Amino acid sequence: MIALVKARIHQKYRTIAYPDGPAPELPDRFAGKPLVRPGLCGRLQCARCLEICPTGAIELGTDSDPLIDMGKCLFCRKCEQVCPSGAIQFSPEYRLCAATRDELIVGPDSKDLSPAFNATAGRLFKRSFKLRQVCAGGCGACEADANVLGTPAWDMERFGIQFVASPRHADGLLITGPVTENMRLALEKTYEAVPAPKVVIAVGACAISGGAYADHPQQCNGASAIVPVDLFVPGCPPHPLTLLNALLRFIGRIPESGNSG
Repeated sequence: MIALVKARIHQKYRTIAYPDGPAPELPDRFAGKPLVRPGLCGRLQCARCLEICPTGAIELGTDSDPLIDMGKCLFCRKCEQVCPSGAIQFSPEYRLCAATRDELIVGPDSKDLSPAFNATAGRLFKRSFKLRQVCAGGCGACEADANVLGTPAWDMERFGIQFVASPRHADGLLITGPVTENMRLALEKTYEAVPAPKVVIAVGACAISGGAYADHPQQCNGASAIVPVDLFVPGCPPHPLTLLNALLRFIGRIPESGNSG
């Protein structure tokens, strides 16, 4: 027992200060929100980014500048690497979530921060927010990074946010994976078991659009095809910081205009 106490004293306080303090430092290889520099692509129109994107997340707008759908994007940076004009760059911006699907599309005139606050969640779940996590055919990456939020370093329970075992004890669902045909009925029943009012959060490219499996006949192209989604958190997988920021903004623990981190 004495050895355990000494070890705990030696470890000191391990929980990050965010959002009251600075966000944890992200590695240089982190790919955050893509930035589109206007006017550079139109001069070349090489379409290399369209050809190399594995999920078809890029299209050219009316002014020939690229538009990037973060809901489809795997953040592999291949478009950035092949772009001869430097029109596409991935920033360190980790705040990626949005309340609607259209707000995930990034272009030259995109807002710095998309709205994420949900009035129902902010009114009812700001102090206590229970989520049932549903892996609807995911590879395990989004699930793993979501579970990281329960570790001492992140400790999302200090905000009243918890994953619960039963949907009957939940305020909403956190869905990962493209929703395979084998998981369709399970997701429908889990959603029905959550008492109203309830919310749904789609986490990762697969849960938003089908990701790398989009249009495959054995999956549903994401959660929206089965249940109404209130918050989209893009990534492959989203960084734990991206997900924590999304949850806190969703319930109003971080003001939308704030620059936490």
